[in-house]
Amino acid sequence: MLATNSAFDLSQYEWSHLTDEAETGYRVDYKVAMLGYDLKVGTCDFLLQFDAEGGHCPRHRHVGTTTSIVLAGEHRVTDLLPDGTTSERIKPAGTYGLSPGDVHPHLERGGDEGAVVFFGNHTQSGLLYEIIDADLNVVAEVTIGDLVEMWA
Repeated sequence: MLATNSAFDLSQYEWSHLTDEAETGYRVDYKVAMLGYDLKVGTCDFLLQFDAEGGHCPRHRHVGTTTSIVLAGEHRVTDLLPDGTTSERIKPAGTYGLSPGDVHPHLERGGDEGAVVFFGNHTQSGLLYEIIDADLNVVAEVTIGDLVEMWA
């Protein structure tokens, strides 16, 4: 477990542990805690927790506007570029990001000590993310409703 100060107690949240054994290109293994949502205005906030062993969330692309803040550890994002190359961004604790949506597909994981990242998601259509396969084809869509249903 990542060390955090007493003002930020990870045990106060209800965490869902998600994995995907079918993915063979990388290890899908992360935790998510829903903080709150408003379906009417198309917003939801959650925390992702990545372990120090290279656990990722699924390969995806943000469709809605997304705000992120790295709360602990180091957040590593590997962009999957159209020409087949990759580009890695390393975001230390305290890093703020704003993605207007329609960004490159990417992989996300924690650094050597893992990571805890806050995500604020905003969409008018309800669609937040597209899950992408190894050939960069969309294989699933994730909506705010899907996240709320998973949390409930």
